[in-house]
Amino acid sequence: MKRYRGTRDGPTTAHEATVTVHPDTGHAYPLPWRLDLCNHSPTGLNWGYGGSGPAQCALAILADHLGDDQAAGRLYQGFKWAVVAGLPIDEPWELTSEDIDRALARLTALAD
Repeated sequence: MKRYRGTRDGPTTAHEATVTVHPDTGHAYPLPWRLDLCNHSPTGLNWGYGGSGPAQCALAILADHLGDDQAAGRLYQGFKWAVVAGLPIDEPWELTSEDIDRALARLTALAD
C-alpha cells in the first residue's frame, strides 16, 4: 500500500505544491509529474479545483498507483473531478491506495 500526501510550502500556487509518495516498504519519493504522458501543467501539480494543475496531479497519481500509463490516461479526468478537485486547497491531505481503488471502483460503476 502507498500513501500520497499533498502539502504546500506557501500560498496556494502550483509551484509550491508538492505530492510525495510513501510506500509501506521503502523510502518516500516525490511524485513524478508525468509530463511525458500529457503536459497539462508544466509549472506543477495542484488540487482543490478543476484546472490543469489538478489534471496533472490526477494523471500522476494514477500512473504511479496503477503502474499502467494507458489506464491512467483513460481514467484521470474522472478521477480529477471525483477526488482531486475536492481535496482541501489550503490544508495537507492524504490518499491511500485503498482510497484510490474505492474512487476508481465508483467511477467504473457509474460508467457501466
